[in-house]
Amino acid sequence: MTETKPYLCPKQSRMNFSDLGLSAPLLSAIEKAKYESPYPIQVEAIPALLQGKDVLGIAPTGSGKTASYILPILQLFQKKEPAINRIIPVLILVPTRELAVQVAEVANNFSRFLGRKVKTLAVFGGVSINPQMMSIYGTEIMIATPGRLLDLLSKNSMRLSEVEILVVDEADKVLSMGFKEEVDQILAELPKKRQNILFSATMEESVEVLINKLLHNPVKIEIEQDEIAPELITQSAYFVSNEKKGPLLRHLISTGDWKQVLVFTSSIRTADNLVVKLKKNGIEAVAFHGDKSQGARTEALSGFKAGRIRVLVATDLAARGIDIKFLPIVINFELPRSPKDYIHRIGRTGRAGSEGEAISLICEEDLHHFKVIQKKMGRRVEMINAEKLEF
Repeated sequence: MTETKPYLCPKQSRMNFSDLGLSAPLLSAIEKAKYESPYPIQVEAIPALLQGKDVLGIAPTGSGKTASYILPILQLFQKKEPAINRIIPVLILVPTRELAVQVAEVANNFSRFLGRKVKTLAVFGGVSINPQMMSIYGTEIMIATPGRLLDLLSKNSMRLSEVEILVVDEADKVLSMGFKEEVDQILAELPKKRQNILFSATMEESVEVLINKLLHNPVKIEIEQDEIAPELITQSAYFVSNEKKGPLLRHLISTGDWKQVLVFTSSIRTADNLVVKLKKNGIEAVAFHGDKSQGARTEALSGFKAGRIRVLVATDLAARGIDIKFLPIVINFELPRSPKDYIHRIGRTGRAGSEGEAISLICEEDLHHFKVIQKKMGRRVEMINAEKLEF
């Protein structure tokens, strides 16, 4: 892998999408989606991918990476004949079913004005495999979690021997979830000659091994991890005893008249208990975590996006695929284990140029860890003593 100078900038560019070589139908879809200007990762990745180059993006959630590969892929496939078989030309590997659904939604939204439809299909576990098998015919862009993809391959439902473009999205999460063997099996099914795209929030050793295995002279784009807490996010914290966190949360939601709140907990049990207490106090809430069925998770996310559910209480892993453009409030009911996860959490708000607010509820045992998070982030967060509030 050739070393290239990283592009370091977390903010949106002054360039326009029209400067990146995209077609008029795609530009119309971008305008319809209210994307004002491209993010740096899009400025670098889109022209490179249109030229057939490999791309390495070290970028956090919320940096615009999905559009950076979906847009050029859609444009490239306008020049090709529609697929009339079960041979997949574009494969996108993702760690979670929620991210698979999200990427498919992005692709479909950007396809709305294209001269011909590029069939996109998301496949993932937790649901019946038969409808997915039946939908494969004619698919040009397949977004898949590794386990379900191998299930489909074992049933001879498709072929990967002619994949032209491979995308590995959130590679660090794919590998940390124990999919290394599955990824190796999938790579063995692919042709040697293809275009490769890899995105990862971090550069862990396992990711570096995969990069060296996949990429050839890539264009490298890097968004500094320490710079990804957007200026548009207002951060604050409340110092409160552990037993008063629930009442304080309900007080903040009610007095702030918040209509759409994403709350993070560190465990499934806490998420479920919190939802019960919120509902008992007249606040419509639903839990979103790995113990829920795929149908329940899809329904919860749909209700939250549509405004039917006021509070979504999520664990870190389940929330990896949550992408809501104008989400106003994120609350850390409990702190995550790492500063990196804290950044990922608060990055769910303040997206697409909109303002957002992130609030953390801090008890005595959290103080040291929260100081570490602030130091890593390079930003001090105002601490409010909740004992002085009436709730």
